[in-house]
Amino acid sequence: MSTARKVIKCKAAVAWEAGKPFSIEEIEVAPPRDHEVRVKIVATGVCRTDAHAVSTHFKEGLFPVILGHEGAGIVESVGPGVTRVKPGDKVIPLYIPQCGECKFCLNPKTNLCEKISKIKTAISDQDLMADNTSRFTCKGKQIYHFMGTSTFSEYTVCAETSVAKIDDAAPLEKVCLIGCGFSTGYGAAINTAKVEPGSSCAVFGLGGVGLSAVMGCKAAGASRIIGIDINSDKFEKALELGATECINPKDYDKPIQQVISEMTGGGVDFSIECIGIIDVMKAALECTTVGWGTCAIVGVSLDEHGLPVAPFHLLMGRTLKATFFGGWKSVDNVPKLVEDYLGNKFDLDSLVTFTLPFDKINEAFDLMRDGKSIRTVLVF
Repeated sequence: MSTARKVIKCKAAVAWEAGKPFSIEEIEVAPPRDHEVRVKIVATGVCRTDAHAVSTHFKEGLFPVILGHEGAGIVESVGPGVTRVKPGDKVIPLYIPQCGECKFCLNPKTNLCEKISKIKTAISDQDLMADNTSRFTCKGKQIYHFMGTSTFSEYTVCAETSVAKIDDAAPLEKVCLIGCGFSTGYGAAINTAKVEPGSSCAVFGLGGVGLSAVMGCKAAGASRIIGIDINSDKFEKALELGATECINPKDYDKPIQQVISEMTGGGVDFSIECIGIIDVMKAALECTTVGWGTCAIVGVSLDEHGLPVAPFHLLMGRTLKATFFGGWKSVDNVPKLVEDYLGNKFDLDSLVTFTLPFDKINEAFDLMRDGKSIRTVLVF
């Protein structure tokens, strides 16, 4: 029996307010409207950005909301005017859209798109669809969307510009990580820092994004990759994925940037910060060599204070960059990354520590906060 053009009742994790656990609820998901796609989510990763969005420190959040932005699923139905995908297609929802027509999409220097809410509203990811309405309701209340994806729902509605059709052979419980964590870290090394063959690199934070950055550094041909984390339990996996050595700042009585500078004869060629802590961002910049050192910021900080950068560090030839979704133009590149995974060009499977039923979403967040998982994937 077709569900197209009908309201679907399904399971979702609703965040009713900041600082509280997710509540598993039955929600109603309206049919897709013009240029929209309704997707049955099969698997979704748990990312720290989702935890930020429900943090009491995040002042821009709107509630109630359905979070999730690292998912993969199958198109259930499409609204009028949709031409890029059809029912039955495997897709990855995209928190950074690609309309293909705006000045950003037409410029190879960026992967931004005018249709992303961040460009218009600066920070808030809790949002509505393009017509300023929601496709989600629960207990008679409108529920906000998140990052244009809302993958913590068995069914979600996305703009056509916010889904990428992928290979039918792709295992959705693995390639969902290409929707955020993997692509962000891997691309930070390849596209943003532009790591070079034979270079030295430092990667701060060895979670899912950081380990993906390690893989990116290795793929780019770096000869020395130093992993940095305060949790030494993460070192074995980092070494397995390409790090040449790992260090724990807790083992030293001097700033970690000084330690790295001394280890490398003046600093690394490239550093990538994957944590989101201002002091770590500062250390990542300062551990690069004068003359040509490049630091790429990946982590998202909720700190209201800016990054203190001494002009002297930049005047001496260092470059500070930041990345959003690893610099990938989403609709164009996500299918290619899936093809590369299917071609065994990188190891996504090693990033998945736990695969849990969707109902255990709060347990998945606890595992992340406690540093016990690289990535936990929830399956419906």
